[in-house]
Amino acid sequence: MNEPEELRQSILAQVAEYYQQVHKERPFTPGKTMVNYAGRVYDAVEMQNMVSAVLDFWLTAGPYAQQFETALGDFLGVREVIPVNSGSSANLVAMTTLTSKRLSKPLKPGDEIIVPAVSFPTTVNPILQNGLIPVFIDSCLGDYNLNVEQLEAALSPRTRGLFFAHTLGNPANMDIIVDFVKQHGLYLLEDTCDALGSTWNGKMTGTFGQMATLSFYPAHHITMGEGGAVYTNSPLLAKIARSVRDWGRDCWCEYDNPVNGKCGIRFEREVPGIEGFYDHRYFYTEIGYNLKLTDPQAAMGLAQMQKAPEFIAQRKYNFNYLYEKFKQFEEFLMLPTWHTKANPSWFAFPLYVREDAPFLRYELTRFLEMHMVQTRLIFAGNILRQPAYKGIPHRVIGDLSISDKVMRGGFFIGVYPGMDEARMDYMTAMFAKFFKEL
Repeated sequence: MNEPEELRQSILAQVAEYYQQVHKERPFTPGKTMVNYAGRVYDAVEMQNMVSAVLDFWLTAGPYAQQFETALGDFLGVREVIPVNSGSSANLVAMTTLTSKRLSKPLKPGDEIIVPAVSFPTTVNPILQNGLIPVFIDSCLGDYNLNVEQLEAALSPRTRGLFFAHTLGNPANMDIIVDFVKQHGLYLLEDTCDALGSTWNGKMTGTFGQMATLSFYPAHHITMGEGGAVYTNSPLLAKIARSVRDWGRDCWCEYDNPVNGKCGIRFEREVPGIEGFYDHRYFYTEIGYNLKLTDPQAAMGLAQMQKAPEFIAQRKYNFNYLYEKFKQFEEFLMLPTWHTKANPSWFAFPLYVREDAPFLRYELTRFLEMHMVQTRLIFAGNILRQPAYKGIPHRVIGDLSISDKVMRGGFFIGVYPGMDEARMDYMTAMFAKFFKEL
């Protein structure tokens, strides 16, 4: 072993030792240790991978990014993965890709996209950013997914697509959705930021439409700290998405490439009206951004991908454990529901305070937070009630009454892999304590 390699291995060994002394999980103390709704779950491997990338001094996407793309694509069973710097960016890249002039039927300003009113903001925002019109439909209590019975009512001559999230990892009814988009020739985008590993009738969510998105924020199934991805089985859509992610340039060279580019004609491109040739690396065919991730992020993501099956199994176990425990509280709380064809990889455990309960949601969640149990609301609730969305161009189907109910009474607690039975038992006890004191 040469001297630099020996030094590298020594550094990585010290990183592992540092993890053991500083970052290894400490014992849970009921009432003193916060029971988080989510969090990063990692060991020395993630830290070693990131340090290794730094030692190579890959500051942008590099070898680890390439390995991560392959690993994630293999896991999802898709041809193309386009890593980006966040799940929000993934949604922006995916929606923007469908506006490309290179498509035979691109989305155009004024076209309508159906979306549930109970959404995370950055599922809706790319619709607005691209000059498209969101058409809001209601959601359902229990599974908190879009109400598929309103899809036909949402149609108009301008309807071009459907974009929605599988809420908290719980797959929406893909039988009805796929039939609907095929019948009307619509684009289908799936936001699977909360649903890595969820399946519908044995098929991965995110593989039913043209494109899908993921987030790798610390709360999600795997993490890079920040980060996200677009994935698709279409080489054309992948090419456009990479261009949108990479400043809009047409060049698709990445990482370590020959001087003349993968295409072999880097210096033989022509720009109309300009004499001579133009370097393909500065030839732009899309309105794009710089939304790439870094190689240290990808290095962490690669280590996380190796743990993904274990993480998903633990989320399912934790969900089932809590479900059995929480049956005792059904007088006050509606428990989550899911379709018989759905096999959710749960992001969280959603609950709904029944309308006849002798308390309001904030009273319960404040009590839980004061007793070291984290809670979160079901994202924006009815997003049209949020100040930022006042006055946006849109259409609404029905009165969105269920979306309002979700906004008033819905919340969730954690099932992430860092949760153990001691934490879940403590959490259950705090709910019981609140109900006993009513």
